[in-house]
Amino acid sequence: QVHLVESGGGLVQAGGSLRLACAASGSTFSANVMGWYRQAPGKQRELVALARSVGSTEYADSVKGRFSISREKSENIVYLQMNSLKPSDTAVYYCNFLSLSGQSWGPGTQVTVSS
Repeated sequence: QVHLVESGGGLVQAGGSLRLACAASGSTFSANVMGWYRQAPGKQRELVALARSVGSTEYADSVKGRFSISREKSENIVYLQMNSLKPSDTAVYYCNFLSLSGQSWGPGTQVTVSS
């Protein structure tokens, strides 16, 4: 089992920035993928960004150029730096950990962007 702890959500004005963090502990394999997903009210959960342990990253088109994902691989910590935030970024953001042992989700952290 992998336990995920998220931090960094909150309320920010449009154009502002927030940084989310997620730490994984437990039965973490060295080969893994850590990422962030979000779910807005009435919408499906969607991928925001992910970072593989080998170093590659992926971003949703809607956040490219504004968000940046990074990780401390040795500590299984992943960060999401969110700049130029828009009201459409308002959602609950969930950390995700994927490896050969399975998939785990964090409890979620609310991000609210006011116009």
